[in-house]
Amino acid sequence: MSLIKSISGIRGTIGGHPGDGLSPIDVVKFTTAFATFLQRQNPSKRLTLVVGRDARLSGAMVDRLVVGTLIGMGIDVLETGLSTTPTTEMTVIDHHADGGIIITASHNPRHWNALKLLNARGEFIDAAEGNEVLRLAESDELTYADVEQLGQVTENLNTIDEHIQRVLQLPLVDVEAIRKANFHVAVDAVNSTGGIAIPRLLRALGVEQVEELNCDPTGNFAHNPEPIPQNLTDIAALVPAKKCDLGIVVDPDVDRLALICETGEMFGEEYTLVSVADYVLSHTPGNTVSNMSSTRALRDITEARGLTYAASAVGEVNVTTLMRETNAVIGGEGNGGVIYPALHYGRDALVGVALFLTLLAKKGMKASQLRATYPSYVISKNRKDLTPDMDVDAILRAMAKKYGVAEVDGMKVQGVSTIDGVKIDFADSWAHLRKSNTEPIIRIYCEAHTEAEADQLAKKIIADIEKCM
Repeated sequence: MSLIKSISGIRGTIGGHPGDGLSPIDVVKFTTAFATFLQRQNPSKRLTLVVGRDARLSGAMVDRLVVGTLIGMGIDVLETGLSTTPTTEMTVIDHHADGGIIITASHNPRHWNALKLLNARGEFIDAAEGNEVLRLAESDELTYADVEQLGQVTENLNTIDEHIQRVLQLPLVDVEAIRKANFHVAVDAVNSTGGIAIPRLLRALGVEQVEELNCDPTGNFAHNPEPIPQNLTDIAALVPAKKCDLGIVVDPDVDRLALICETGEMFGEEYTLVSVADYVLSHTPGNTVSNMSSTRALRDITEARGLTYAASAVGEVNVTTLMRETNAVIGGEGNGGVIYPALHYGRDALVGVALFLTLLAKKGMKASQLRATYPSYVISKNRKDLTPDMDVDAILRAMAKKYGVAEVDGMKVQGVSTIDGVKIDFADSWAHLRKSNTEPIIRIYCEAHTEAEADQLAKKIIADIEKCM
């Protein structure tokens, strides 16, 4: 069993002893700690929190525990039922709530669940706030409300529709252009809440031909829910078989968006953000941001327009923080996470779908043709296992020192960043080394123009790590 306590929430497998898996006791403890943290931030105010969940099997159970705990803390609850992470974030904003909890383990398999914690801006809490919640959870400072002060519950089961309406109102979403394009679209929502949200969004956008695959929100995930190519063979076959123009895939909480070309080939999760950014920048020139492990293609299309790109540490809160600092008009993560500040600061597959379909309609291209217009890169993802006694930080420092010169083994180094592990930039490639927070490994992501070049760079970096060891 696994229980991972992090600054953004608590994630674990359902069952087991308290502290080993995500048991009911753990759910209550961390919900209480988060409630206490918010109450201390807002003394003398009666708080309202939004609670939503994806469709995984344990969701209803965890939801009841969370809502009951918040009531016991004297906090009012806006209960949305089956929802998505971006919808819950939007609901916090639109209903002027004091925070929120989305019950989802994102792309993890169905035996996992998690509490993701949102502040009053509908964004994930930051590192300092998360550490304080973790401290409170292990303290003896937690108390509950008297019976006269118990919280109340209000249901709003229309928040997905409210979210869709906000997307439709965006100036860059052209419903008429999408309707005229007469798209035929397939959707794989892995039997979670994307099966509610995405087909409903498509029909609101004027897409009348929708092939639904795994869109029944039962929580019985039809395949591994991470939207990566090896898990998407069914929809990759369905798209050309049904002569669809596009395939759309989302993860269980609908903050990641993967696209399938009309040929059945992957558009590429990394290129979801690249294509949407291309459209946004063509109408609202400005800065862009992604994390250090995302494709260089976003930087390329940004700088080609004479604009400025910046890279943040990995993690949505780090991306949104840098987006605010640089006043970015579009940003996100290479795992299919589109963050469009004109709507809100959160990864949102719904706004990603609407903007991408608008782009596709206006370009008058097939998805495969559009993909071919962007710089071509391939990322090789690897890991190096270490023994628990090894000093991972020392190894990373040694790698930063080795590559902190103009040239290494005939390779010209453009720069080294230690903001998040070690990021090494070369003329036509890069390598990013990060330590895991939960196990003794170093993750090694390398990008180059071809798979062979990316793999070769990864082998070189791993060999250098072994020498440092």
